[in-house]
Amino acid sequence: MLKVSGVNAGYGSFQALFDVSLEVNAGETVAVIGPNGAGKTTLLRVVSKLIDATTGEITMEARRLNDVPSHAVIGYGIAHVPENRRLFPRLSVEDNLRMGSYVPSARAKFAERLDTMYALFPRLKERRKQLAGTLSGGEQQMCAIGRALMSGPKLLLLDEPSAGLAPVVVQSIFEVVRKMSAEGYTVLIVEQNVRQVLKIAHRAYLLETGRIKLSGRSDELLENEAIKKAYLGL
Repeated sequence: MLKVSGVNAGYGSFQALFDVSLEVNAGETVAVIGPNGAGKTTLLRVVSKLIDATTGEITMEARRLNDVPSHAVIGYGIAHVPENRRLFPRLSVEDNLRMGSYVPSARAKFAERLDTMYALFPRLKERRKQLAGTLSGGEQQMCAIGRALMSGPKLLLLDEPSAGLAPVVVQSIFEVVRKMSAEGYTVLIVEQNVRQVLKIAHRAYLLETGRIKLSGRSDELLENEAIKKAYLGL
């Protein structure tokens, strides 16, 4: 579905990604793990065209994205949940979800998808009239994921969904991602909580200093001695 081939990217004179290649197949949950500053967020920004790759190619269902403007990416079936949620704090939960279905192809299915989101996130239904800025961190993350899913994406990009959340809330967020995976959603997730994300992802890539250092099935990476030592504290 998604193919990133030999991508280099950065910010001005600073290069953050070096010859990065990865693939995400339909129905997969694929994780990108690695330390702070490794380039994980930059990788998602390149895929959603918030920044341009300097070289390399990005394709979605064999359609080249390199020259597609960022506002048009959602029309290719890609939805991005950025780090720190980026909700509209002075709009209600339901209005934030409504903003997720602004593309013409999604408007006709608003009511149906809203019911689906409230089934996936019962807490959001309870809070549907509440201002998004007054929600707890976990509720805001659920709202951000729900807003992205309202567009009916083929591929969901999740950037550090557990960041800044209490451990008990982190568990609930990963359970949501696991449930989406079980229901056939295709997810590319960037995450520092290596142990948790490898338990729900099918495959994973290790990104360090802007380069892919390792890739494979998640169960294999959980048993990898280098990852155990560097990221799992074993």
